[in-house]
Amino acid sequence: MPRMFAFTLFLWNLAHTAIASDALILKHYEVNAQNLAELYQQFHSQPELSGKEVLTSKRLANALKNAGCEVHEGIGGHGVVGVLKNGKGRVLMIRADMDALPLIEKTGLAYASKVQVRDDNGNLVGVMHACGHDINITCLAGVASVLGKMKDQWQGTILLVGQPAEETGRGARAMLVDGLFTKFPKPDLALALHCDGRFPSGFPSGHVNYRAGPMQANVDSVEIIIKGKGGHGAFPDKAIDPIVIAARVVRDLQFIISRERDPLDPAVITVGSIHGGTKHNIIPAEVKLELTVRTVRTASRINILSAIERVAQAASLGAGAPEPVVRLNASEFTPELINDVELTTKTVKVFESLLGKDKVHERPMSLGGEDFSQFVRAGVPGFYYFLGSADPKAVAIAKQGGNPLAVTHSDSYFPDYATVIKTGVRTMGAAVLFHLADK
Repeated sequence: MPRMFAFTLFLWNLAHTAIASDALILKHYEVNAQNLAELYQQFHSQPELSGKEVLTSKRLANALKNAGCEVHEGIGGHGVVGVLKNGKGRVLMIRADMDALPLIEKTGLAYASKVQVRDDNGNLVGVMHACGHDINITCLAGVASVLGKMKDQWQGTILLVGQPAEETGRGARAMLVDGLFTKFPKPDLALALHCDGRFPSGFPSGHVNYRAGPMQANVDSVEIIIKGKGGHGAFPDKAIDPIVIAARVVRDLQFIISRERDPLDPAVITVGSIHGGTKHNIIPAEVKLELTVRTVRTASRINILSAIERVAQAASLGAGAPEPVVRLNASEFTPELINDVELTTKTVKVFESLLGKDKVHERPMSLGGEDFSQFVRAGVPGFYYFLGSADPKAVAIAKQGGNPLAVTHSDSYFPDYATVIKTGVRTMGAAVLFHLADK
């Protein structure tokens, strides 16, 4: 059989199978749609910070039990693993992250979060699902419910993983250390989805986007403590002002990117917080800077981390100050995410057959971080994709210069949840059925 004809026949069979499977997925989804909407609103209105996902994990565990899963809790903290078994076959993992962010929600939604808690530093903070993790775990529950009713369509084992602490980069590693791939069968492949909030350049609800190969960046958290000599604000000559030194460090860090790096090798250094001083007329003894560093190559990562230390030391030396402390938080390191090319290509064909090519988009490399990469680095081929999350009408208005749409990690972000959840369950369900079909 000529190769081109064989490939055309494969695509025809794939499209036919995807459409037939989608009809069954939609049938089971619609029966459960209202329950999923209510579950989503519960997740959204009662969010929990990284490592504190007590109620969230309980809700997810109950939803997975109701879907017929064998459920295990407390994996790597508050991690949840639901297991669906259906004879011999491949092991496929679906992962969804559960944690929220320290933000006071300003969406004005009827089900908006009003939660406030003390963070690890004792500060009173709001808590909000500003990254769409409430969508991700609702989709996980929806997929479990659908696939639990479609065992005549697939064979093997499905691990449905609710992961804690993605926002701090610690959750995936913690689950692996706690035996995720030894207490349970090691997956042959892993899938994950996530809300896309890159507005206005993102896509509306009902669309998905992806990238084969390198997709997300290395992420490092760095702390710099600039030391000085405290004194009276009226007599700076008697002190060594660490605030001035810190200001120079903030400026000079950007020179690493703009004047030391190849412009075609993207990287970002962002100073996310500065803490120093207690009163307007007191020169403090030290100032603390907290940085996030994003790189796409290992060599760039090593060079930039070294340059950050050099810049901090040079600024302090130039001011006659004590040597600064530069600390890399290794526990929060998230390696780059690389989607398996073959797995991505096959799964995207399923999506195109399901949604149409006009709703499946290739996206550029992102400097965002994602600790799903830890599972890939542990030897499991992975595919991670994004769900468009804004109302299509609002997207159209924004693109015409109207009201801009809020991005993820902002206090005004919210998804067009009914369509997004439906798209997530349809695409993930179809992908699982394709990869676990009795071939």
